[in-house]
Amino acid sequence: MDLYHDHSRALQDRFDSRRIADRLAEKLLRAEFSDEDRAFIAGQSFFFLASADAQGRPDCSYKGGAPGFVRVVAPDTLAFPSYDGNGMFKSLGNVSANPAVGLLFIDFQAGKRLRVNGDAALHLDDPLKEAYPEAQAIVRVRARHIFPNCPRYIHRMQVVEASPYVPAAGRATPVPGWKRSEAFRDYLPKED
Repeated sequence: MDLYHDHSRALQDRFDSRRIADRLAEKLLRAEFSDEDRAFIAGQSFFFLASADAQGRPDCSYKGGAPGFVRVVAPDTLAFPSYDGNGMFKSLGNVSANPAVGLLFIDFQAGKRLRVNGDAALHLDDPLKEAYPEAQAIVRVRARHIFPNCPRYIHRMQVVEASPYVPAAGRATPVPGWKRSEAFRDYLPKED
């Protein structure tokens, strides 16, 4: 479970941090979710997803849903739904071309964060889709590295309002304003 590469090591040596980097990996790095990880992830309503295309060009996107929309489904695997977006499929296209991903969960109220690096797979017909109203697909991520991050620079913030666009059973999801704009409405998928 090697976390560092030659360039990381060179910088660790330059700044005399190799010992602490190794100790952090020894004490905190894991490949299976702990009970605390599971509870933390279950309470989150968003995360940031880093992906890269086949040439290694990166992309980062925000993924949101109701708390618990990301589920730990096996000791080393989590799953989350893909909901309707802008139709660009940057993240899911990247996952299809290059499975390496990084997920960053941040709780701005508690000042806590968790990183999950692993390999993602897109499942268009996953049975878990039934648990998520309006899900287009399920992404499953098999973790390679799970580790908490130092909370020192996390700004304390609070949620003011949950997004009304998060799909929920028993209610219609509102159509975002941009889909009604003259610039885009004639170009939307037929289902829209």
